[in-house]
Amino acid sequence: MLRPLIVAPSILAADFAKLGDEVRAIDAAGANWIHVDVMDGHFVPNISIGPDVVKALRPHTRKVLDVHLMIAPCDPYLEAFAKAGADIITVHVEAGPHVHRSLQTIRALGKKAGVTLNPGTPESTIEPVIDLIDLILVMSVNPGFGGQSFIPFAAEKISRLRALAGARPIDIEVDGGITAETAPIVAQAGANVLVAGSAVFKGGKPDAYRANIAAIRNAAALARGEAA
Repeated sequence: MLRPLIVAPSILAADFAKLGDEVRAIDAAGANWIHVDVMDGHFVPNISIGPDVVKALRPHTRKVLDVHLMIAPCDPYLEAFAKAGADIITVHVEAGPHVHRSLQTIRALGKKAGVTLNPGTPESTIEPVIDLIDLILVMSVNPGFGGQSFIPFAAEKISRLRALAGARPIDIEVDGGITAETAPIVAQAGANVLVAGSAVFKGGKPDAYRANIAAIRNAAALARGEAA
């Protein structure tokens, strides 16, 4: 059974001077989830935002806030992001020695638990914790910057992870270089949550966002054998 197709624009590519407006615009333009990239300048070579920004954005949308923590250590911050209004909290398997504990903590906080794999990390690393996971995020670029090109071998990893997930109710998300051109590749491989930053926010206006989201969704839906 196919998991529902979800487009999750990444606010990393939004205009940070008017972030509330941008979130409302992508919500109205057809985003299913809002993807929030959190970077610490340590685990990844960039610094973005923290729990206070998530808290500030929460009143601007009722959509799922999909918070991707590219931070190490992550455990000291899980409660803060949960209280700020994150619906899904995703941690990197590479970010520390205790991913099992991190996932347990996220679930204990009443949130959905996600785990992320960098391009060079094998899918076997999450096999031991598969029953604690609601979402698997496959990085199809190296994390830290927006606007990078899609790494093609991510598609093979997605299909192996879809097989590993089996009949479990796990969403498989992909982030990095997702456009209307690459969406069919990852959708065919088994990803059902597509994160897109630059490809959604190009054009800089709500009408452009609507057209961009629709183009990604339609391309992925066709690849899944669904009517666009």
